[in-house]
Amino acid sequence: METAYYFLALSGLLTVLLWTPYITARMFIWGIPTFLHNYPEGFPASEPETPLWVDRSKRAHLNMIETMPAFIAVVVAAGLMGDSSIAATVGMWTQIFFFARVMHAIVYTLGIPGLRTPTYLVSWAAILMIGAQVVL
Repeated sequence: METAYYFLALSGLLTVLLWTPYITARMFIWGIPTFLHNYPEGFPASEPETPLWVDRSKRAHLNMIETMPAFIAVVVAAGLMGDSSIAATVGMWTQIFFFARVMHAIVYTLGIPGLRTPTYLVSWAAILMIGAQVVL
Protein backbone atom coordinates (compact mmCIF):
# COMPACT_ATOMS: atom_id res chain seq x y z
CA MET A 1 0.00 0.00 0.00
CA GLU A 2 3.02 2.28 0.11
CA THR A 3 2.64 3.07 -3.58
CA ALA A 4 -1.06 3.81 -3.14
CA TYR A 5 -0.42 6.17 -0.24
CA TYR A 6 2.44 7.83 -2.11
CA PHE A 7 0.18 8.62 -5.10
CA LEU A 8 -2.64 9.62 -2.75
CA ALA A 9 -0.26 12.18 -1.24
CA LEU A 10 0.86 13.35 -4.69
CA SER A 11 -2.78 13.74 -5.70
CA GLY A 12 -3.38 15.85 -2.61
CA LEU A 13 -0.40 18.03 -3.51
CA LEU A 14 -1.67 18.31 -7.08
CA THR A 15 -5.04 19.45 -5.76
CA VAL A 16 -3.40 22.13 -3.64
CA LEU A 17 -1.16 23.33 -6.48
CA LEU A 18 -3.77 23.42 -9.25
CA TRP A 19 -4.98 26.83 -8.07
CA THR A 20 -1.55 28.35 -8.81
CA PRO A 21 -2.03 29.16 -12.55
CA TYR A 22 -5.35 30.94 -12.21
CA ILE A 23 -4.48 32.75 -9.00
CA THR A 24 -1.19 33.94 -10.52
CA ALA A 25 -3.01 35.10 -13.66
CA ARG A 26 -5.60 36.89 -11.54
CA MET A 27 -2.81 38.65 -9.66
CA PHE A 28 -1.36 40.01 -12.90
CA ILE A 29 -4.73 40.87 -14.46
CA TRP A 30 -6.09 42.66 -11.38
CA GLY A 31 -2.74 44.12 -10.40
CA ILE A 32 -0.89 43.21 -7.24
CA PRO A 33 -2.31 46.01 -5.02
CA THR A 34 -5.91 45.09 -5.90
CA PHE A 35 -5.15 41.39 -5.58
CA LEU A 36 -3.67 41.89 -2.12
CA HIS A 37 -6.71 43.91 -1.00
CA ASN A 38 -9.08 41.04 -1.73
CA TYR A 39 -11.29 42.09 -4.67
CA PRO A 40 -11.39 44.86 -7.27
CA GLU A 41 -13.97 47.62 -7.03
CA GLY A 42 -17.43 46.38 -8.02
CA PHE A 43 -16.54 42.68 -7.79
CA PRO A 44 -18.17 40.34 -8.85
CA ALA A 45 -20.47 42.38 -11.09
CA SER A 46 -17.58 44.11 -12.84
CA GLU A 47 -14.78 41.57 -12.50
CA PRO A 48 -11.87 42.26 -14.86
CA GLU A 49 -11.92 40.06 -17.96
CA THR A 50 -9.69 36.97 -17.77
CA PRO A 51 -8.39 34.88 -20.66
CA LEU A 52 -10.34 31.69 -21.33
CA TRP A 53 -7.41 29.50 -20.25
CA VAL A 54 -7.61 31.06 -16.77
CA ASP A 55 -11.27 30.10 -16.46
CA ARG A 56 -10.53 26.58 -17.72
CA SER A 57 -7.67 26.25 -15.22
CA LYS A 58 -10.00 27.21 -12.40
CA ARG A 59 -12.59 24.66 -13.54
CA ALA A 60 -9.89 21.94 -13.73
CA HIS A 61 -8.97 22.73 -10.13
CA LEU A 62 -12.60 22.66 -8.98
CA ASN A 63 -13.12 19.35 -10.79
CA MET A 64 -10.15 17.87 -8.92
CA ILE A 65 -11.56 19.13 -5.61
CA GLU A 66 -14.86 17.40 -6.43
CA THR A 67 -13.13 14.13 -7.33
CA MET A 68 -10.71 13.88 -4.41
CA PRO A 69 -13.18 12.76 -1.71
CA ALA A 70 -14.11 9.62 -3.65
CA PHE A 71 -10.46 8.90 -4.42
CA ILE A 72 -9.42 9.36 -0.81
CA ALA A 73 -12.28 7.16 0.40
CA VAL A 74 -11.47 4.19 -1.82
CA VAL A 75 -7.71 4.36 -1.19
CA VAL A 76 -8.16 4.56 2.58
CA ALA A 77 -10.76 1.78 2.50
CA ALA A 78 -8.40 -0.39 0.45
CA GLY A 79 -5.68 0.20 3.01
CA LEU A 80 -7.92 -0.59 5.96
CA MET A 81 -10.06 -3.39 4.58
CA GLY A 82 -7.93 -4.96 1.89
CA ASP A 83 -5.26 -7.53 2.42
CA SER A 84 -1.74 -7.44 1.06
CA SER A 85 -2.80 -9.24 -2.12
CA ILE A 86 -4.49 -6.12 -3.51
CA ALA A 87 -1.70 -3.67 -2.67
CA ALA A 88 0.00 -3.86 -6.08
CA THR A 89 -3.29 -3.48 -7.97
CA VAL A 90 -4.42 -0.56 -5.83
CA GLY A 91 -0.98 1.02 -6.21
CA MET A 92 -1.20 0.71 -9.99
CA TRP A 93 -4.65 2.32 -10.10
CA THR A 94 -3.57 5.18 -7.84
CA GLN A 95 -0.73 5.89 -10.28
CA ILE A 96 -3.16 5.81 -13.18
CA PHE A 97 -5.47 8.19 -11.33
CA PHE A 98 -2.66 10.64 -10.58
CA PHE A 99 -1.26 10.77 -14.11
CA ALA A 100 -4.75 10.96 -15.62
CA ARG A 101 -5.47 13.96 -13.37
CA VAL A 102 -2.22 15.66 -14.37
CA MET A 103 -3.15 15.16 -18.02
CA HIS A 104 -6.72 16.31 -17.35
CA ALA A 105 -5.49 19.57 -15.83
CA ILE A 106 -3.15 20.20 -18.77
CA VAL A 107 -5.70 19.27 -21.43
CA TYR A 108 -8.48 21.26 -19.74
CA THR A 109 -6.35 24.37 -19.23
CA LEU A 110 -5.00 24.34 -22.78
CA GLY A 111 -8.44 23.58 -24.23
CA ILE A 112 -7.27 20.61 -26.30
CA PRO A 113 -10.40 19.35 -28.05
CA GLY A 114 -11.60 15.80 -27.50
CA LEU A 115 -9.25 14.88 -24.65
CA ARG A 116 -10.74 16.44 -21.54
CA THR A 117 -13.52 13.88 -21.06
CA PRO A 118 -11.38 10.81 -21.82
CA THR A 119 -8.70 11.87 -19.33
CA TYR A 120 -11.38 12.47 -16.72
CA LEU A 121 -12.97 9.09 -17.44
CA VAL A 122 -9.63 7.33 -16.94
CA SER A 123 -9.36 8.86 -13.47
CA TRP A 124 -12.99 7.98 -12.77
CA ALA A 125 -12.37 4.37 -13.86
CA ALA A 126 -9.34 4.23 -11.57
CA ILE A 127 -11.52 5.16 -8.60
CA LEU A 128 -14.01 2.46 -9.54
CA MET A 129 -11.27 -0.14 -9.94
CA ILE A 130 -9.80 0.67 -6.51
CA GLY A 131 -13.28 0.48 -5.01
CA ALA A 132 -13.84 -2.87 -6.71
CA GLN A 133 -10.72 -4.22 -5.00
CA VAL A 134 -12.33 -3.43 -1.67
CA VAL A 135 -15.82 -4.79 -2.27
CA LEU A 136 -15.05 -7.84 -4.40
